[in-house]
Amino acid sequence: MSGRGGGRGAYYRSKYGGGGRGGPRPPADQSGGTPRYTGHIRKAEDDAPGWSPGPRRGSPAQLASELERIDGKGYGAYHDIAGGWDFPGFTLWVDRVQGDPYASPSRCRVVVPAGTAGLPSHLLRPRPRRLACADFLARRFGEAVAAAGGDVRAAAVGWAGAKGGEMGVDVPGQYVLERTAVQVGHEGHVEARFTVALPAAGRSVLGRWARSVLTEALPRYVNAALRHASLDAAALAAHADAAEDAAAARAALPALGLVAFVADGAVLPRADGASQAPMPAAWAVLSRAPESQAVVLTLPHAGRVRGLGIRRGVTLIVGGGFHGKSTLLQALEGGVYDRIPGDGRELVVTDPRAVKIRAEDGRRVCGVDISPFIGHLPRGRGTRAFLSADASGSTSQAANIQEAVEAGATALLIDEDTSATNFMIRDARMRALVSRGKEPITPFVEHVRRLAACGVSTVMVIGGSGDYFGVADTVLCMEEYEVRDVTEQAKRIATEFAAAEGGAGREEGRPPREWSAPPPRRLAGLAAAASGAPRLKLKTRAKGSLTLDDEEVDLSAVEQLVEISQTRAVGESLRWAARMLPQGPALTLPQMLDRLDAEMDQEGLDAITHSGEPAGDLARPRRFEIAAAINRWRSAHLEQCTGS
Repeated sequence: MSGRGGGRGAYYRSKYGGGGRGGPRPPADQSGGTPRYTGHIRKAEDDAPGWSPGPRRGSPAQLASELERIDGKGYGAYHDIAGGWDFPGFTLWVDRVQGDPYASPSRCRVVVPAGTAGLPSHLLRPRPRRLACADFLARRFGEAVAAAGGDVRAAAVGWAGAKGGEMGVDVPGQYVLERTAVQVGHEGHVEARFTVALPAAGRSVLGRWARSVLTEALPRYVNAALRHASLDAAALAAHADAAEDAAAARAALPALGLVAFVADGAVLPRADGASQAPMPAAWAVLSRAPESQAVVLTLPHAGRVRGLGIRRGVTLIVGGGFHGKSTLLQALEGGVYDRIPGDGRELVVTDPRAVKIRAEDGRRVCGVDISPFIGHLPRGRGTRAFLSADASGSTSQAANIQEAVEAGATALLIDEDTSATNFMIRDARMRALVSRGKEPITPFVEHVRRLAACGVSTVMVIGGSGDYFGVADTVLCMEEYEVRDVTEQAKRIATEFAAAEGGAGREEGRPPREWSAPPPRRLAGLAAAASGAPRLKLKTRAKGSLTLDDEEVDLSAVEQLVEISQTRAVGESLRWAARMLPQGPALTLPQMLDRLDAEMDQEGLDAITHSGEPAGDLARPRRFEIAAAINRWRSAHLEQCTGS
């Protein structure tokens, strides 16, 4: 459209009339309706050139009139409704209008002033309560739309048939995350973001249908879901209480020397393997800590809560197959996030810097020092700055550990079922046959104590090897989902077997390698295809995968991504990192993650989007999942920092 002498907005103004999507903003006293607050986290003058909030346009009646006027016109006429429309009790902002009925839906949001939203002050502070309040409103907003059938797309009969009309709300799952679907301000205003597939017949505007969606249905959804007076106040308070209790429990872990806490009464098993819902009460076994491992926390709302305290150091989870070992570990993996009331694991909380580690055959590794684990490779290949486009199970697991520590991990969560056997152990018979001098791999069992001494704890599910008994601080046994402390038995077995073996298992040759923290790396550049793209087109269709331009970034083994909305935000973070490259001097990867966290803390998730345009389908990922994506992005070149 650049050849039309004024860009897309000028073209549509000249063709269809109306104000277009740009134009000056009227003064506050001319806007009428709700206060002149755009609701967008960034100030308008700070927005990137690609997006601005648009003008305030008028009343619902004027919006209805505008939609009537463009009924039957070419689809581009919908651009004339961009901007703000002042309804009784809220403002509708049409931020981006889709260019075609088959394109991504139009992005909209409603801003409800604090006085209209009516949220009590006890829901706004501290921060975990405000995020939980926003999460609750997002659920109710999505439910209101779905209950009315507003999320169902009309299927066209033939090319010219009526299509579209559905609203899309990014409805949360089992976790309470910072997200953009609904945001609650410090003083209690509410902003809800959603999409609308503006209806069409062929490529002609169906303005009367759009009028019914935006001026009739939308106010009903807003009144039902975004005003405290319309909500179940007790359920909303319980939602906020649960999040505040979980945050308080998580904050208490360091002073108690704990990696995690599992409250008595927690329901760890899920309804089935494909569900995050709890096992029905008739079948569920409630967790209860053995007395030797029990701790008591005092929480703001639940009061005194007894439970299992998993201590820093090396903890093994053992037991027979199907008795709940991996179920407990999975509960701990998700314990870095808050969960909704009724999940059953609301008070299963974990050190927020705990990272799940696994083998990942075929993943890309770039510039990682894996030499503590993999000392030398055939044909003289070094491992101090290991590079592979197709890593093996052992090299990928070594890289995953070193990358997690580089990003700031203080605890590793490992399940032997998803680990490389030769990376985890080398039994006495194998040591006798293949000497240390001929084996490049130093198994994890020889480093786990050194990691603990350096402040990196390990919680590990082990069902097939007792080699770790001698290096463990705590050994927990799962029996029919109940936890027993078998530490003393495991220590005694380790001592007896060591005495019986004598020196038969002693390795000759080179001394064992010491574990050391990896040197930091920096994002040094991108492959030509990626670096030449001004935006890097992002697509996210599944939780475990995203695409930048034509390149897939496989995140299927990054198990602490719990929602596709986080994956979208990870993709935006990669685009953010690409934009940082020309701004030098180059930051180390940990410094880049620090800066990204700081920007999201200060400005919210809109800070990482390319244009600053409000997006309603993002949820905040942790720095570890962002780092994992950078490490798996094949276009990204990472190199160790000189002098590190």
